[in-house]
Amino acid sequence: MNARLATIILFVQDLQLLRNFYVENFNLKIIEEDPVWILLDAGSAHMGLHKIGDQTEADQTFSNNIKIVFDIDTDIESVRDELISKKVAMREIKTFENYPFRLCDGTDPEGNVFQLKSKK
Repeated sequence: MNARLATIILFVQDLQLLRNFYVENFNLKIIEEDPVWILLDAGSAHMGLHKIGDQTEADQTFSNNIKIVFDIDTDIESVRDELISKKVAMREIKTFENYPFRLCDGTDPEGNVFQLKSKK
């Protein structure tokens, strides 16, 4: 079987906050949008944002094992600095021996982890 990533779905509390975050900071384009669902074009894959139902407490936080990785073709330091200036929580840039990329993790407003990946 051959598989490729098609969509990553994040279950979110504040749909508009997350919509604006990914559209404004990563220039993702909206494919579909309704009151509980937004589908974004993230290049080779789609990202879905699905509003958590009313049965969930608004202040509840969630733990998951999802990391969204964005390949970028811009200098990773300048992208990181720009996101930090927008009050986005970003970690230090890292790399590994014999690995041709530099990496930098950050979190969106609800704590979902994303990673910037740039060629050395």
